[in-house]
Amino acid sequence: MPNNFRVIDPSIKAEAIDQVKNKGMRVSEAAIKYGVDPRTIYGWLKKEVIGGDKNLILELNRLRKENEQLYNLLGRATAELKRPKG
Repeated sequence: MPNNFRVIDPSIKAEAIDQVKNKGMRVSEAAIKYGVDPRTIYGWLKKEVIGGDKNLILELNRLRKENEQLYNLLGRATAELKRPKG
């Protein structure tokens, strides 16, 4: 049975974790970008966080994305209100 594990460069791991934790990137997006399984990134996040803070990071990431979507909607609605009617 072949070993399907590969060593991930520590700089790639650190960058992926930073993107998810601090930049609001989704785990699925980071997994594609860095060529790893999403479960691998979740494992890295779990090891990085002590106790129940893991869920806080994931919730923060979700809320950042939601805020971004809401700001986009608000901007679009504002532009439509300012458009001259006629």
